Amino acid sequence: MLSVISNGCETTESHSDESLRSHYYKTTVKKAMETVKELIEKQQGFTITSYSDERGEMSVKVNKGKKALMIITIISIRPYETAVDLIVTTETKLPIDFGFSKRIIKGFYIQLNQKLPFIGTGLNR
Repeated sequence: MLSVISNGCETTESHSDESLRSHYYKTTVKKAMETVKELIEKQQGFTITSYSDERGEMSVKVNKGKKALMIITIISIRPYETAVDLIVTTETKLPIDFGFSKRIIKGFYIQLNQKLPFIGTGLNR
């Protein structure tokens, strides 16, 4: 999916843009969920609307610049190897968000990489 010609962006294992591949961390799902929650709560314009420890998922309303919905999925691959994937969909009347959703994802991963031990991207391709 070309993120400049859409109103959303998501990370996957084999995305052509390496910065949009699934990110892996040397941590547990519980610690990753706690860290992600803390990061979101500190972000101005970000509000957690749904949080599920059991499913390793949370939804976040973004009111920073444009309005968007972000879904964060955290899953354990192996002991102390946890994947974090993001989907961001921008609320817009146009079928394009001019890269807004991609910038949200990249910015979030930069912050998360500073808080958790980053292993790499797209490790299970």
